[in-house]
Parts: sequence; structure tokens; C-alpha cells
Amino acid sequence: MVIAPDGINVSRETIEDLGKFHDLLLKWNPKINLVSKSSIPVIWERHIWDSVQIVPIGGDGHHWVDIGSGGGFPALIVAIMAKSDHPTRKVTMVESDQRKAAFLRTVVRELALNAEVVVKRVEACVGLQADVLSARALADLDQLLGYADKHLSKSGKALFLKGETWENEVEIARRTWSFDLRVHQSKTSPSAAILEIKDIARV
Repeated sequence: MVIAPDGINVSRETIEDLGKFHDLLLKWNPKINLVSKSSIPVIWERHIWDSVQIVPIGGDGHHWVDIGSGGGFPALIVAIMAKSDHPTRKVTMVESDQRKAAFLRTVVRELALNAEVVVKRVEACVGLQADVLSARALADLDQLLGYADKHLSKSGKALFLKGETWENEVEIARRTWSFDLRVHQSKTSPSAAILEIKDIARV
């Protein structure tokens, strides 16, 4: 039986859907390398629960956009949790790799998720007017803020999952950008953080 870490609450139905997603990921991974081989034994801890924890920080945002979605972290996890917690939420995944996009679409179809996949580079997308914009392991913060500036709605927020160098990335980004920052310590990795960012503007 799968048990969520302390501080992370999910329903039994959501656990079941996360399990189905886990199985699809294992089925597809040998063909298109969605996650590293070394992380397969710890997919739940390193990838799934790591993504689950950001959902409450997103609040009631109706349109959630995830850029560079890859293996579906956190986008597919957000969409799975929205089925019970936020059924009107729409999740848009931007992924330029055709094979990874095919995987994302398969999960959306098989789990009946309210989500779509846009097969483009994020730079090529017109403004997506996201209430929440997320990214995980895509780019440094300075570059991510450029994407957020383009794709967030006026009142929207960005959620970026960052590793132990997050403080250095914030320092560098502040040379180019003005932004409101709230830091949430990761529940799955003590040195990592979720950066909640609003009111982005170029300096």
C-alpha cells in the first residue's frame, strides 16, 4: 500500500489514479526515458510526492500551465488531483518532444483528465494567460521568469520546484527581474524549495 508523507493529504481515489500513472510511466520509460533509470526505485518519493506537494500552493487557479512537462511532473499530478479537489481546473502542458507528448496524451486519455498537450517550444507559444505557471527541472530562474512574464495572467503566480542552489538562482534573477517571492521548503527534500512568485516585472 502506498502511504503519503507527513503533511501531504490525498484521497484513496487519487492514490489509485497516481498508481495507474506510476504503472504507465514504468511501461513507457524504457522506450523514451521519462525519468532516469536510477530514480525508478524511488519514483514515488522523488517525483510523485515531490509534485503533489505543490498543488495546495496553487490555490484555486482555474488554468494551470506547466512548461517543459516531460514525464508529467508536476502537470499530470496536478491534473490527477484536480479530478477530486478542483474538477473545473484545466491543465495545459507545453512539451516540444513528440514522444513525450504522446505519453502525456496517453495518460490524459486513460485517466480521463481535464488536460491538453501543446506540442511546441514554450518560446513559440502565444501568451497562455495562466492562473498558475509551473516548471520542474527546466531552466534557471532567470529564464523561467521570462516565460512567466509572458504566460501568466495579471493576477497569476508561478511555482518553480528548485534544488539546493535556489538561493543563488534568486540572487542572480533579481539583477534582471523584480518579483514577489515566497519560499516553501520541500517536504520531500530538506535542501530543496518551491518558489512561489508573483508580480513579475523587468528591472
